[in-house]
Amino acid sequence: MGTMIIGVILVVVIGLVIRSMVLDRKNGRACSGSCASCKGCSHSGSDQFEH
Repeated sequence: MGTMIIGVILVVVIGLVIRSMVLDRKNGRACSGSCASCKGCSHSGSDQFEH
């Protein structure tokens, strides 16, 4: 019984994390790896660094 409860909790948490990531991506808040399009990147000017 305890294993099932932990499993359900893990599924819910993972689902919420994925949902948050999808919503962030839709709203343009997710980092795509390109500093040219990243609003939060500290070096988004002409001197771009590779990730």
